[in-house]
Amino acid sequence: MSIQDIMNGKKEWRAHVARVKGLPQDYRIVYKEIQNYLFKVGPVELTDGSSLLSGIVDLFEEGANMGRGVLEVTGTDVAAFCDDLIKNSKTYKS
Repeated sequence: MSIQDIMNGKKEWRAHVARVKGLPQDYRIVYKEIQNYLFKVGPVELTDGSSLLSGIVDLFEEGANMGRGVLEVTGTDVAAFCDDLIKNSKTYKS
């Protein structure tokens, strides 16, 4: 990995974090819990710049723009929502 790749990765991550900060508070709270869960047991590809987290932010932005609550988007069992997202991925846990 070159220095340029590292710098680009940091720029992308900062842009991602800025998008998360733009979410309503309830969405940010659930996003952080999902992020923590995925970082612990999530897919191995998550560390390779996967679009999984970005896709979650896309989904959350869309839900917030539609005026839906975060649990209307994820369902009341957020862990099951996470498990469903990564069900076909190789994880650190498996």
